[in-house]
Order: sequence, then structure tokens, then C-alpha cells
Amino acid sequence: MSWSRCSKALAVASLLLIAAVAPVAAVSTSADGVPSESQVGSEVSGTYEFTDLYSDYETWTLHGETNLTGVTWTVRKLDQAGNQISQNSYDGQSFNSSVDISENTAKVVVRVRGTTPEIANFTYDPAQQYTFARFQLLRTGGSNQQITDTSVDYYTNSSKMARQEIRAAADVVEASGSSQAETTLGNAISAYNGQNFELAVELANEAESQAQQAQQSQNTMQLLLYAGIGLVVLLLVVGGVYYYRSQQDDYDKLR
Repeated sequence: MSWSRCSKALAVASLLLIAAVAPVAAVSTSADGVPSESQVGSEVSGTYEFTDLYSDYETWTLHGETNLTGVTWTVRKLDQAGNQISQNSYDGQSFNSSVDISENTAKVVVRVRGTTPEIANFTYDPAQQYTFARFQLLRTGGSNQQITDTSVDYYTNSSKMARQEIRAAADVVEASGSSQAETTLGNAISAYNGQNFELAVELANEAESQAQQAQQSQNTMQLLLYAGIGLVVLLLVVGGVYYYRSQQDDYDKLR
């Protein structure tokens, strides 16, 4: 199995696991401006809109949490016509805001803004992620229901460069079928997981070089094989022509 297929399989398995253990609320959600990845220490933001607020309950609490640091949540409540009812800001990695049908709230808009956190453990596969924003529906004395959960890849300059080199090498290694290159690529991934990104880059480049050499050797062997087959065919043709001519000469002598 290739590294890319393995990553996709793990991602699907994770989503299935989340769906299996957390009941999902019927609240509709859309997101805007949420990054697919972010660099450690960079400031990021995203906006979530929540509608169909009362499909399950007429009164509940919207709970939000994140792994971002230096966080500010801006929560706006709008009525059916889109007019703003209220706006509140919360600092910290979590907040709670009540949702009540008696307030005529039809939509809740939440903007989260903060700084991408440090990475505690680096892993190549699956890629390290942090919780950008997770929202839940809370009921006093009742069970919590998940509304939406967004995870984002994060990186440092060194880790991103190493990942790119490993990913590029993986495609070449897979195509070559070289066991030596596969081993070297595995060592590059181990170096990445150990946060030795310089070594990871060196090993990834070495694995790619080994794969290319193996591919060239295979191509050379194929050319030699084709040349050998061509030579045999040529000899057969020449031999056939010689035999035919000798037979013709014998026939002419008999006449």
C-alpha cells in the first residue's frame, strides 16, 4: 500500500470513529475562511454559521473549543430577517453561549481567531493536526451532541520541507519497486517522526536517487532483452533467407 493510500484510509477510519462515538446534532453548519493548514505561530481565523437551531430543542447552549492560543470568539445572533440581535466576545480556548427560541434567534455566527499552537509530536502519517474549532450542543442534565469538528494540519518550515521531499520521493519509489529505496524512504519517515528534518530530507533524496537508479537498471535490462530478441529474430530471418537460396541453388544444379 502506498503512503498516500494509507493516509486516505486512516483519514476515513478516523471520520467513521468520530461518527460512531458522538451523536450529531441536527443543527446546520457552514464554514468560511477556515484554512486547510497553518504554520506554527501564524495567526488564523474562520467563521461558522449555524442555522436550523431548534430541530431538536428550543433551548440549549452552544459550546465551542479550540487548540488555538490567544483566542477570541465573536458570537453574533441574528433574527429571521438577518438583523443582529446581539454580539458578544469571549477570550480563551472555549466559550458557552445560550440559544433560545424566545429570543427570536434564527442564526448564530461565530468567528474564531487565534494563533496556531506549537507541535508536541511530529508524525508523518497521519499528518499532525490540531483542533481548529469544535462545536457542541449542550443540554443541562442531558447528553452533549456534536455539531461540527474541524481539524487542520500544522507545520514548521523545516517539517513542511521534509514532508514535501518525502512525498515526492514516495511517488518515485513506488513506481520503481525498489526494496532498497523503500527501506531508505522508511528511514526518512522515521527521521521525520524523530524531528530530525534535515536527515529526513537527505534520506528522502537518497531514496529517490536509489529508485531512479533501479528504474534505469530495469530500463537497461529491458533494452538488452529487446535487443537480444531482435538479434535472434534477425538471425532467424537471415538463416531462413540463406536456407531458401541454398535450396534454390540445389534445384538449379539438378536441372
